[in-house]
Amino acid sequence: MANKLRIILAVCFTVGMISGASADMRISFEWGPTKKCFDSKTPPMQLSGVPQGTANLDIRMQDQNASDFNHGGGKIAYTGENTLPYGAVSYRGPCPPAGQHTYMFTVKALDANGKTLATAKAKRKFPQ
Repeated sequence: MANKLRIILAVCFTVGMISGASADMRISFEWGPTKKCFDSKTPPMQLSGVPQGTANLDIRMQDQNASDFNHGGGKIAYTGENTLPYGAVSYRGPCPPAGQHTYMFTVKALDANGKTLATAKAKRKFPQ
């Protein structure tokens, strides 16, 4: 029983350490020039706390009100910038059928081998 408890505590500690590493990376965004239903370009984004060793960013968007709709996203090379311009990645833009929907962007920092170093999320209603 004591060995099982040690293993569980070790796993919890390891997961906590991994989660803590990604807690420093943050993203924020404004919709900027994004147009409803006709835009396939990501809005401008601000990044902070991107970990050393990041080679690529994987950017995805999900409609929190229609989570089964795949908006896609893509990967871009990361060269140390803390601002991603409008259109950094192509995807299926926001197109709520009625009213406002909440959209969440997830950005993963990946090393050269594709291992996730950190994850950040930000969400915002559209249209505003």
